[in-house]
Amino acid sequence: MRRFSKLIVAAAVTACLASPAAADDAKIRVLIIDGQHNHNWKQTTPYLRKVLEQSGRFTVDVSSNVKPGEKAPEGAVAFPPDLSKYDVVVSNYNGAAWPAEFQKDFEARVREGKLGFVLFHAANNCFGSWPEFNKMIGLGWRDSKFGERVYLDDDGKEVRVPKGEGKGTGETNHPYAVVVRDSNHPITKGMPKEWMHAKDQLMHNLRGPAEGMKVLATAYCPATKTNEPIVWTVDYGKGRVVHTPMGHDVFAMSCIGFATTMWRGTEWAATGKVTLAVPENFPTADKTSQFPAEKK
Repeated sequence: MRRFSKLIVAAAVTACLASPAAADDAKIRVLIIDGQHNHNWKQTTPYLRKVLEQSGRFTVDVSSNVKPGEKAPEGAVAFPPDLSKYDVVVSNYNGAAWPAEFQKDFEARVREGKLGFVLFHAANNCFGSWPEFNKMIGLGWRDSKFGERVYLDDDGKEVRVPKGEGKGTGETNHPYAVVVRDSNHPITKGMPKEWMHAKDQLMHNLRGPAEGMKVLATAYCPATKTNEPIVWTVDYGKGRVVHTPMGHDVFAMSCIGFATTMWRGTEWAATGKVTLAVPENFPTADKTSQFPAEKK
């Protein structure tokens, strides 16, 4: 039954990719970093790895920076990994600081455009004292004294709340509509203007330097009554960074809208272009769309 359910999910992923990357395109080398988190990384990382690999566009390794005394999952690449072997890092990490030399290597490779960077959900909670990380991610889970808050008003105009004004980051938990604000960007091009995301945590009042940041999509938050950034990019030197606060758990990550954002965001961060098409069964303005649940 487990093998059969995996085949169903694999078929669903394959079917929803209407126009996969050309067969002669070299696969993009992805490294997921995990190992510490306030969420269940032992469930979400394998799920994300499978979804990325089944797109046909990526090869995926995992490197787990586990706590002292803990054992990394079988098959994980030793941490700290050799970043020269990868085109893009996807962070599913929220824990202790990375070693200083690894931080410097990571910064340099992203800044020089040698390494793309993608992060989702609570991976934006960590490293508050690492200035370059905060520049890379644009906004993160921070208190009101940390950087600016960014949101869009009802006319789609960007509003910035200065450091020290307003509240720090919080969240609500429910399905919500994602509104595409830039239909010309390769990541969001071809997506419906509005689509429903499955039940997920919606972060609001995110804070940070917000330099070189471009908001691609927003979600209306009932707590703040504003349009909160939900997908954005950051220009970090020559590097490309993609950030989405979506993806609290496997249920939220099974949303085809989330998966498509990760497929296309990861491809764009690595290459600067997108070849993966928006699936035919993408969510609509009034209906979510998810992969079949896996049976155990």
